[in-house]
Amino acid sequence: MTADAEIVTRRAMSAGVPMQPVGQLRGFSNALARIGFDTDALLALAAVPRSVLDDPDGLVPCTAPDVVYRAALAERRVPNLAAHLGWNLAMGTFPLLDYLVLSTDTVDDALRQLQRYFHLTGSPAALEIAADADGVRLIVQPGTDEFCAQLTVAILIHHLRDETEQRLRVSHVSLMREPEDWRDLERLIGCVVNAPAAWSGVAFPRATLGVRMRRRDPVLRRVLEGQPAPLQRSVVAPSADGLVPRLRALVLSRLGHGLPDIDEASRQLAMAPRTLQRHLAAEGASFKELIDATRREAAERLLSDRSLAVSEVGYVLGFSEPSAFHRAFRRWHGMTPQKYRADH
Repeated sequence: MTADAEIVTRRAMSAGVPMQPVGQLRGFSNALARIGFDTDALLALAAVPRSVLDDPDGLVPCTAPDVVYRAALAERRVPNLAAHLGWNLAMGTFPLLDYLVLSTDTVDDALRQLQRYFHLTGSPAALEIAADADGVRLIVQPGTDEFCAQLTVAILIHHLRDETEQRLRVSHVSLMREPEDWRDLERLIGCVVNAPAAWSGVAFPRATLGVRMRRRDPVLRRVLEGQPAPLQRSVVAPSADGLVPRLRALVLSRLGHGLPDIDEASRQLAMAPRTLQRHLAAEGASFKELIDATRREAAERLLSDRSLAVSEVGYVLGFSEPSAFHRAFRRWHGMTPQKYRADH
């Protein structure tokens, strides 16, 4: 195990207790408050200070979200509470996942991003896309987990409807376990619920897959969609010209969507790869060095901003694992991203 991997492992444990990022608990707390619960009391039962929720890098016991949810159930009966919790989970609760999904072009693209990056929520559930003659099904695994199934389908339908300006069409929702109050659930999510069924998830007609996505939430647009623009302003002067600033702007515009290789960059800049390399050499740079420098400067900007957790910053910058981001950052600054954030 490398030193960076040991750092990540230590952060996932505290006094022998498994820990997880605070994002899920923060989202649950805010959603329960909208439903009318006293979340301060619920957090106290989970032994989590409210101040922890304000730290993007905060860690809480993995059991904390379950403790808070069960305490809410014990306090007051709300039929289908998991679904109502999901319906009230605000856009931007999981900033990186929301950005990756809502910045896509179509519903089909959004579903594929959800399948790929859903693990960023900290949920024990996973998503699977299955196509058939009528459309696609987004399946929640394990489907027998009533809480995860109801929570996930409610979040999915609510947010995608908002993002498509109510043009999203849902064939039906399928649940392996019957809901507590059938009419309440169908009224909440606005579609037919089939239960008990062989799978849990949402079925979409094929025609809805091509519906265009639109980021309508002004808070999300400002906090998430706006991230590349401040990054460009901080790294590239508005009056700068030349190939290097243009290439840096291209890299920054791709954050969260996969960094371009030299062939793609060449196409975007309307020149052959060899021509690009030759021009970069004339300006005293190489493609690899420029990518590295741009990522370093973007990392500094994002870590100073604190809108994203350190682990999410790594994903935005194109690192596949937190340990890879830690290694790169140590090479850039001789310290961990957490230490840099604390110092700035």
